[in-house]
Formats: sequence, C-alpha cells, structure tokens
Amino acid sequence: MKPWVKKTLWSILGITFVAAVGLGGFVYQQTSAFDAAMDRVYDVPVKNVQAPSTPETIARGDHLAHSLGGCALSDCHGEGLSGGKLLDMGPLGLLSGPNITSGALGAVYSDGELLRLVEHGLKKDGKSVLFMSSHEINWLPEADILAIIAYLRSLPSSNKPHGPRKVGTLAKILDQQDKIHLVIAHRINHEHIEKAPPPMPTADYGRHIGKLCMGCHGDTFGGGAIPGAPPEIPIPANITPDASGLQGWTYEEFERLADQGIRKDGKKVDPFMPIQVLANMDATERKALFAFLTHLPAKPFGSR
Repeated sequence: MKPWVKKTLWSILGITFVAAVGLGGFVYQQTSAFDAAMDRVYDVPVKNVQAPSTPETIARGDHLAHSLGGCALSDCHGEGLSGGKLLDMGPLGLLSGPNITSGALGAVYSDGELLRLVEHGLKKDGKSVLFMSSHEINWLPEADILAIIAYLRSLPSSNKPHGPRKVGTLAKILDQQDKIHLVIAHRINHEHIEKAPPPMPTADYGRHIGKLCMGCHGDTFGGGAIPGAPPEIPIPANITPDASGLQGWTYEEFERLADQGIRKDGKKVDPFMPIQVLANMDATERKALFAFLTHLPAKPFGSR
C-alpha cells in the first residue's frame, strides 16, 4: 500500500472515531438531561379542594372527559378511564395511559393532587408526568377540572393492570430538542397558568381548544411528519387556512368532519386522528375551534 493511501485511510478512521465520540457525548448529555428533568421535584402546593358530586357536575365532567379533556380516548385512559391501549411508537418507545379509577391510581390521589396534576403536570411525588397533555388542557377553569375529577370518582372501580411504558433514547433526545413533548412539567409556567374565558364561539376561546391539536399538527398547525415516529404512523394534515389545509372550508364541512370523519374532499380521516374529541364537542366548542383555525396565518404543509 502506498504511503499516501495509508495516510488517507488513517485520516478517515480518525475523523470517524472523533465523530463517533462526539455523537456519543451528545446522546449521553441529552438522555441525562431528560432523566434529570423527570427526576426534578417541583415545589407546587396541593390545594385543599373537593370535587362536588352533584349530578350536574358529574354530567359536565362526563362531557369534558370525552371532549376537551380527551381523557376517555383509547390512546389516553380509555373508556371508563381504566387504561388506554398500547401505543407502539417504534424507536420512540411504548406508551399507554394508566388505570386512574378508584381501583388503581384514583385511590392514591386526593382531589387536590389530581387538580395539581392537571394544572401543573405533577404527580403525587411532585415530579413531572410523562406524556400526559396537562400543558394542553390546564387552561380549563378549576371548576371544570373538578368536574372531571367528580366524573372519575363516579366511575366503577377497575383493577385492570397498567400497560407498559418505555421511553427510547431517540424519544429522550427529541424531547430535549423540543420536537416532541414527554416531560410535561417543565413546559408549564407554574407561576401563572392562563385560563380560558367563558365558553363562546370565538377565536379567542378557540385558541385554547386549539392547544389540543398541537401535539400532532405542530406548534404552527402546519402538519407534517411527527419527528422520530415510525412510518406506519400517519402524517398529520395542515390545519391552517393554506391551500394545502383548510383554505375554502365552510363551517358545515368542518361539522361533517366532526360528525362523520369525512374531509372536504370526501375522504375519511385516518383512524389515528382522535376524531371522537371533535365528535363529542358541543356547538360552541366546535365553532370556537373553527374560528381559531381559519383565522390562523396560512402555513405551508410540513411547517409544524
């Protein structure tokens, strides 16, 4: 082998080694930061509250758990709140909503601790919840959150075991890069939680409901592939008033989407989309969300 060839090969090996060490250091730093964020204990006091158990309150909680709260989705805590289905997210890991009835976590938490969990994304021990959408629903008034708790307390007890949970290395890195949201508590301003105004069919109220869409459609609502998701996970659509999104949609077409899961072009939405949340919204909530989405700045598909 000629000397210059040998020298070139050694140079390539050296560069590869340095790159590998650098990548390993980056992965270690990011995963360590994720683990530290999950281990952090927050000093947020628990309020001394009790959810009223009136029929009206429970009915309100039933509505919210199946609509704006999203609690009863199969991908969350499931019907009866006894545990959701397993979400296999490929390299991101395995996720499943736990059983929160009185036969499981519901018996462990006080009403005040459940209120703090929803508003601040904090578990009983003061550490962050994993993947729960507290940052997307904590705008609900305290009375509405207590109504959800009252509904939870009214449900039959279940001893269904919790599903598995495993967070992959890639998911930890993407969380720390703010591409996906797994560590919830550090994404919440614990000093000030913005609450929504009274329900009205306005874009201002819809702005809060729209937070429910951000986990899939992105912070700009422009859609595009979810970072790190396996190829079998469908790509969320653009839901801004861009030509690739909701441009030209009427409220009647949006209502058909909510009720029948049929888009403007006549195609059915993918089952991955939690269309049940839209289906269970009342007219005020739907009109508010539509007003918000159609008044967003138009963004190109994939902008997330």
